[in-house]
Amino acid sequence: MLDTRGRTAGANARPPQNAGMTASRDSHVRAGGPRKDAKPAASLENFLRDTRFDSGDPVALGGVLCALAERGYDRAPDMPLPGHGETLVRWRSLAAVAACDLGLVKLFEGHTDALAILAELQGPTPPAGSRWGVWAAEPPDARVQALKVGIRSDGENLRLTGTKAWCSGAGVVTHALVTAWLDDEPVLAAVAMNQPSISIDTSKWQAVGMQATASADVSFDQTSATLVGGAHAYVRRPGFWHGGAGIAACWYGAATQIAHMLRAACTRRADPHWFAHLGAVEVALAGAAAVLRETAAHIDANPLADSQRETMRARLVVEEASTAVMNHATRALGAGPLCRNARFARALADLPVFLRQSHAERDLAALGELIAAAGPADGRDGPDAGGAPWML
Repeated sequence: MLDTRGRTAGANARPPQNAGMTASRDSHVRAGGPRKDAKPAASLENFLRDTRFDSGDPVALGGVLCALAERGYDRAPDMPLPGHGETLVRWRSLAAVAACDLGLVKLFEGHTDALAILAELQGPTPPAGSRWGVWAAEPPDARVQALKVGIRSDGENLRLTGTKAWCSGAGVVTHALVTAWLDDEPVLAAVAMNQPSISIDTSKWQAVGMQATASADVSFDQTSATLVGGAHAYVRRPGFWHGGAGIAACWYGAATQIAHMLRAACTRRADPHWFAHLGAVEVALAGAAAVLRETAAHIDANPLADSQRETMRARLVVEEASTAVMNHATRALGAGPLCRNARFARALADLPVFLRQSHAERDLAALGELIAAAGPADGRDGPDAGGAPWML
C-alpha cells in the first residue's frame, strides 16, 4: 500500500531534478509502447483502491502521479495512444483515475496527454521517470515568447521568456509542454522544470474546488527549451481533438463516482424519491457512455480525420450528464453527505471547476456552426430525409 504525504508547494517551489531530453525518431514507440522498465503491478483499479494519500495536498498528488508513472500505468496497455485502435481503453483508465480523485486525474491526464503529443509530433524522448504537464492557456496578459538560438546537439534550440498562466501541477512535474510565440506564430516547446531561470507562483490560485492541482503562474527568463513540431502544429494535429475528448472521459469518471454514492444510499433506504433521482442518473450516464463509446470508435476508425464535431458533441453530452448527476445526487441526499462525507463533498466541489474547461454556450454555438456549415449530408437533407444528419 502506498502512502504519500508531504508539504504543500508554495511560490517558487522546485520540482525534483531530472535528466535532460534527447530527440529521437522512435519517440512514438517509446512514449506510447509498454514500459519495459515498469515494476510488476496489480491492475490500475486495484492500485487506485489500495493507495492512500491526502487528496488536498499538491505534493501528495505529485507522489501518486510519480507512482503511476513508475508502475507503467501511463503507458500501454493501460494508456494506449489515442487513435491507435484502443482509445476506449485509454478513456476507461482516465475515468478510473477521475473516479478516485479529480485533482489526481488533472495531473495524470496532462502527463499522458503530453506523452501522446510527443509521440504524434515526434518530439524529444521523455526521460525515464519524468512527469509532464501541458500548459496551453493563452490569456492576452500571460504569453510566452520564444527565441530561436540555432541547432544544438542537446536539442535545446529555444529560449523562453514570459509568464504562462494556469499551469496545473507546476510544483510537482519535471517537464512541461508549453505553447509560446516564435516570430508571431504559435509553437510548442518542451522544457525541463529544474532550471534556475524558472519561477513558480501559486499565490493567485484561490480555488476551493480542484485546489490541490495548485495551478500556478510560471515565469521563464531565457529558459532553455526544445521546439516540438512546427508553427501551429499543436492545434492542427488530429490528436488535438482526441485529447479534448479524453477530458470528457475524466468528467464521466467523476460523475460515475458521485452516482455510486447515490446508489449506495438507495440500497440502504427504500425512498421512492431517491429511486426517481437514481433512475434519472442512470439515464444521463447511459447516454453519456454511449456517446463516448461511439466517439472512441470514430477516432480509431478515422485517426487522421478532423474529429472536432465528434469531440465537441461528446464533451457537451458528458458535461450535461455530469451536471444532471450532481443535481440529482444533491437533491436526493441533501446537505448531510456534503457536510459529513469528505469524498462526496470534494467531488461536488471539484467537478464543477473541472467542467468549466468546457466553454458552455460558446461551445454549443461552435458545434452548431460546424453542423450548419457541413451542408446536406449525402444529399438527404430534404423534407423526406428522415431527420438527416441525425438519421438512426
